[in-house]
Amino acid sequence: MAEREWPGAALPDDEGLIRISGSIEHVIYANEDNGYCISDMGTDDDELITIVGTMPFLTEGEQVVVYGKWVHNPKFGRQFAVQTYEKILPADENAILQYLSARNIKGIGPKTAARIVEAYGADSFDVIENHPDWLAEIKGISYKAACKIQEEFRAQAGMRSVMLFFRTFFGPSTTMRIYKKWGSAAVDIAKHNPYRLCDEIQGVGFDRADAIAERLGLAKDSEARIGSGVRYLLSTNAAQNGHVCLPREKLVGGAAALLGVDTQLTDAAVSRLLSLELLKYSRIAGDQYIYLADAYDDEKYIAEKLLELNRTCAALSARDIERFIEGEENESGITYAAQQKQAIYDALRSGVMLLTGGPGTGKTTVVRALLNIFERMGYKVALAAPTGRAAMRMSSACAREAKTIHRLLEMEYAEGEQMRFVRDEDNLLGENVIIVDEASMIDSALMSALLRAVKPGARLILIGDADQLPSVGAGKVLWDLIDCGRFSTVRLTEIFRQAQSSLIITNAHRINAGEYPELGVKNNDFFFLPRSSEHEIVATIADLWCNRLPRSYGAEMRSRIQVISPSRKGGAGTEALNRVLQQALNPPSVEKREFVFRDVTFREGDRVMQTKNNYDLEWERDGKQGQGIFNGDIGVIETIDPHDRVLWINFDGKQVRYDYQGIEELEHAYAVTVHKSQGSEYPVVILPAYSCAQLLLTRNLLYTAVTRAQSMVIIVGRAEIVQMMVDNNRQSMRYTGLAVRLALEKAEDAQ
Repeated sequence: MAEREWPGAALPDDEGLIRISGSIEHVIYANEDNGYCISDMGTDDDELITIVGTMPFLTEGEQVVVYGKWVHNPKFGRQFAVQTYEKILPADENAILQYLSARNIKGIGPKTAARIVEAYGADSFDVIENHPDWLAEIKGISYKAACKIQEEFRAQAGMRSVMLFFRTFFGPSTTMRIYKKWGSAAVDIAKHNPYRLCDEIQGVGFDRADAIAERLGLAKDSEARIGSGVRYLLSTNAAQNGHVCLPREKLVGGAAALLGVDTQLTDAAVSRLLSLELLKYSRIAGDQYIYLADAYDDEKYIAEKLLELNRTCAALSARDIERFIEGEENESGITYAAQQKQAIYDALRSGVMLLTGGPGTGKTTVVRALLNIFERMGYKVALAAPTGRAAMRMSSACAREAKTIHRLLEMEYAEGEQMRFVRDEDNLLGENVIIVDEASMIDSALMSALLRAVKPGARLILIGDADQLPSVGAGKVLWDLIDCGRFSTVRLTEIFRQAQSSLIITNAHRINAGEYPELGVKNNDFFFLPRSSEHEIVATIADLWCNRLPRSYGAEMRSRIQVISPSRKGGAGTEALNRVLQQALNPPSVEKREFVFRDVTFREGDRVMQTKNNYDLEWERDGKQGQGIFNGDIGVIETIDPHDRVLWINFDGKQVRYDYQGIEELEHAYAVTVHKSQGSEYPVVILPAYSCAQLLLTRNLLYTAVTRAQSMVIIVGRAEIVQMMVDNNRQSMRYTGLAVRLALEKAEDAQ
């Protein structure tokens, strides 16, 4: 039997969307914050269908036209997923009365609606919108109430016009953000200068704003377009490559290529933006380096605050420090190595101290000693790390609470507002000592935020492995602080006896020294399985996870494994691996609900990763509540609720509720890239060694991957790829001015 033709199926628009018109019979669910709605709709063909999507201010009795596609919900069957919609206001008196009686406008109920329509008939909407004084003549409506009714009606009308104007450019959720930012003025603002969208609205890129400008007929050489393009190049293209700033020549040339205009125009735009202080510059080695204003201010503040901390810290005498170290050795029963003693000594003498070194070199031992000494001195100490997993690891190693930097600074986020930290220059942290682990992951913006909250005279101790990959965000703070020579720096190089038996540690140090790792040793914690093709690599990884490792080490091994790949792309990249591993580890089941998003199936039991910082996601753990799930956090989908269209995900004990729309920020995490694994450790790491982009086959990427493992590393693939990575000591170039700024400050101090 042929499938029945659904209403509107024969009326696709130019974008392939189906158009259906009708009236809202029942609103099943509505989220006032993001506009998401589930409703029953009676079509003009007398069918009752369920529509789902972002449809703010939708109420029962309204006439609407919806555009979208049919989807299948595993529990509720066929539904119509709305991508955009229009409200159609009724024109005749009976329809107006029905609309107003349905309480579509706050302040108007059935009795008041009848009085309004009786008095003004078909002109009722005009009176409500434009003549509140006339509306106040109706019994039961004061002038103040009439003005509130007018405001509500205009807000709904404005939302309709905004949704209609932007529907061909953005999805409903982005349009909702635009409306919350600018209200009914959004259309006029976009028409006057569409580039304000990418400058001021989160999630709107320059390409989208440029498409709107082209549709509106704006000239390609307009000041607004070129100025926005220059800023976009700095904020997005440059920042994604780790640059805090760019040489003026590179910025001018890059912007001209991006915009398809002459370099004279982009150079003039840079000068104009500098005069407006939207851009700022530093002169480095005779060249102008251009920054976004906020990035410049952050870098300048970092330099000034670090020098202040180093200058104002009350240093202990050498005799007192030696006494403290001897006391700690007697108390702990540990005799510290020379480098460890030097690190403890420098941390007690300095306002800012940097401790770096590879695995097994005793960084944690130094931190424990410092904690004990500082506590005996009566100092309050804060432990922090950039990521939740790193903070948990620090807590476990030091037997004291460690927080993420965001939590330490008491991050908060309100709908429609930028993330902010409660702790800043006006609300300083109370601790005398701040110890931060995994400092290689700290970008320029986060370091600035941290330093703004550190009180004068406090000590800052930064711990990290300078040979790992740099931060995902812009900057290379730890390297700049080491390179400038301004602060006490101790690099631990001695591998201690208990660590020498670990092939993970010894191979990590071999890799870091430019030597090939030992791949032929058996019965240890570092294994190499040679495979030639990418297909063989992926099949072997799946077999290891599903069968071989659980058979040898127990079923619990399955939860301890993490696959880390150099790249997203390729036959053994994370995208391919995640498809295979999901099918092998969490196949379809009648007992597991699932949700399909952009051809990707998410299923109960899936391991997933958050791909961007989301500061307003709320979580609950052990009765405590908080906000924020961050880029790189890994969790497991515990429940998919198709009725409420939500997922519940467990992130290391944090229970988080996601609307279906939030799934765009998730991806499967059976396999993750090395960059995404930074700051985390896993009991077992499996690494595919295959041919991918040369920029990714580097020594520090291999070193970072290997050092993510706590108990076991298994490399599957080609030995020549491993050797190629060791030989390729290419370091990614990042433009920053921090090291130069600090070195110049040092030179000026010397004068």
